[in-house]
Amino acid sequence: MTKGLRLSRRSALVATVGGAIAAPFILRGGLAHAAAPMLGAARPDHYRFKLGAFEVTTLLDGYIQLDGPHPIFGMDQSAETVQAYAAENRLPPTKMEISFTQVLVNTGKELVLFDTGNPDSRRPTAADLVAAMASAGYKPEQVDVVVITHMHGDHIGGLMREGKPVFPNARIVTGETEYDFWSKPDRLSGPTEGTAKLVQANVVPLAEKTTFLKDGGEVVPGIRAVAAFGHTPGMMGYHVESDGKRFMIFADVTNHYVVSLQKPEWHVRFDMDKDAAVATRKRILDMLAADRIPATGYHMPFPAVGFVEKAGDGYRWLPASYQLRV
Repeated sequence: MTKGLRLSRRSALVATVGGAIAAPFILRGGLAHAAAPMLGAARPDHYRFKLGAFEVTTLLDGYIQLDGPHPIFGMDQSAETVQAYAAENRLPPTKMEISFTQVLVNTGKELVLFDTGNPDSRRPTAADLVAAMASAGYKPEQVDVVVITHMHGDHIGGLMREGKPVFPNARIVTGETEYDFWSKPDRLSGPTEGTAKLVQANVVPLAEKTTFLKDGGEVVPGIRAVAAFGHTPGMMGYHVESDGKRFMIFADVTNHYVVSLQKPEWHVRFDMDKDAAVATRKRILDMLAADRIPATGYHMPFPAVGFVEKAGDGYRWLPASYQLRV
């Protein structure tokens, strides 16, 4: 140690005045600062990348933490089986988090939003779509098309606020089969009651400005519907393509990246037709894996963009890193 850096015993002692400590301690750069305050966990609220001539942005509406994954996932399995599988994959066996991710596709001509998030009164940690859009640089009135993949509350809840459209300049696109099922008056009782009432409040008033698609129908040039029935009677995924670059929005085909995507045959509580949902999962995930198509799922861990690969009898979710940025 050089002479200029050496501290003498005298200079290193804490100075005192009348026996009271005048300085708590001395560092080479001067007095130490107070500890920085804890700020709490933070989450990104948007993620953007180019897809050919298009620009794709995922937006975080929020999240929910709850007991699980069993019996919501693997409801046809024992709790011990599902919990052991979660632990094997470094997940808490009795707690889980589910996020809600919407997608904006800017084609250069139209701004297309897929799904609208939760009602603002439903979950205290969700219904943040408009705030996420603002953070990403968009306003609701800029949206030209709102696409509803299916009509569960966390997908249609943000269409209206206080009886008024949140996206006032947008036309609506959804699956014909999905709309026909949920909009029937006889759905307003029994197990479909809650969703059907929200459909009546948020979707039916917009029917005159809604386009109803069948499998393969076009939203705008470059975006087409893909039938994904099972989770609901008429859910659609959407295939996006620009300049030969492909992307898949698979909605709720699989709702958990481990205990559903890796175990596609396991039944999920929220799938209305369990067997059809399993068949759809395998068909869509097979396509994504075989064609190496980047994709997003509504409940994949945010930013909810990644790839699917085959893994034995199931699949594996590979979160995107820089593949879509280079």
